[in-house]
Amino acid sequence: MCGRYRLSRRKQIVEAHFSSVSGDEDWNPRYNIAPTQPIPIIRQNPKKPVRELSLLRWGLIPSWAKESSGAAKMINARSETAATKPAFRDTLKFRRCLIPADGFYEWRKTGKEKQPYCFEVADGELFAFAGIWDHWRDPNGNYVGTCSILTTGPNAVTSAVHDRMPVILDPDSYDIWLDPGMRDVTTVSELLKPYDAQLMRCYAISTRINHVANDDEECSARVELTQTQARLFW
Repeated sequence: MCGRYRLSRRKQIVEAHFSSVSGDEDWNPRYNIAPTQPIPIIRQNPKKPVRELSLLRWGLIPSWAKESSGAAKMINARSETAATKPAFRDTLKFRRCLIPADGFYEWRKTGKEKQPYCFEVADGELFAFAGIWDHWRDPNGNYVGTCSILTTGPNAVTSAVHDRMPVILDPDSYDIWLDPGMRDVTTVSELLKPYDAQLMRCYAISTRINHVANDDEECSARVELTQTQARLFW
């Protein structure tokens, strides 16, 4: 799964990297993004060739849901079953997005100990998770935009820590993933595969990341494990 991640670039850099535009949405660098928080996503405008950046709440609420209580449990969608699950099948077909990031976190557990790790593409470059989104109407009639990150099996880098990983899309697939006219679920599902392990790296970080209130560069700073710790986790 993917339950915490990092987007440490300013909004202007994210927009330039993904050739997107935004309205009044604002974004400051974040190092410890957690479920139910507003996060930047990128969608294709269905009426003109423009990618648009906006903020949606992380944790999908299907448009037909009667309440929002299940959102925290739907921060991720398994790519293998998303096309058939009622909560995800329409979004996979009609409402796909990019979710920008430059790192994500997982924890390796041995006994009572849990050591966090940061995963990056290359030397920490920007990338995009495969995302899906929906609009839900709350009891007051207000529309709430929500989203989820698709996951897949691990690659050689992530498998040492966790048995799942978020889908990281190849930049060459952005256009087809975002295309509102692409409704062939089989075609888009072929993009949902483990990212090339040779293009990724992983390193241990401080347990400072465990606390949502901590949100600064130290959250993803590399730490050296002691020999005892290394024997526990590897």
